[in-house]
Amino acid sequence: MLMENFLRSKEYWNLIEIGISAVAEGTDLTEGQNNVIEDQKLKDMKAKNYLLQAIDSSILETIQKKDIAKDIWDSLKQKYQGTTRVKCAQLQALRKEFEMLHMKEGESVNDYFGRTLTTANKMRIHGERMENVVIIEKIL
Repeated sequence: MLMENFLRSKEYWNLIEIGISAVAEGTDLTEGQNNVIEDQKLKDMKAKNYLLQAIDSSILETIQKKDIAKDIWDSLKQKYQGTTRVKCAQLQALRKEFEMLHMKEGESVNDYFGRTLTTANKMRIHGERMENVVIIEKIL
């Protein structure tokens, strides 16, 4: 989500969603068309650079052969979001974790509050519609 917002602010998100236009070799193009294509390639290179800077080095090997920013993003999206069944299983596990949350012996209220919010935020990221009142009730 952070990377998406960042790329939107830099006006590169279109390249992530759509990709850059492929032009057949030997096609006669006007100077204006060539300029648009070169501009797209430059923006794609910048978007790709931002993505690569944000990625852990252990993941770089899996996306090394991706040529454009869209391919990198799609690969990362598939890796981290997974299939619908995986998402449902993760959400179910988070729901159980949330239900089982309780304050530990010697734990401060702030620490418990932080653990509760962390779990609730993970649930929201996975699509759970959770009202703040539910979180407050859990903490209290």
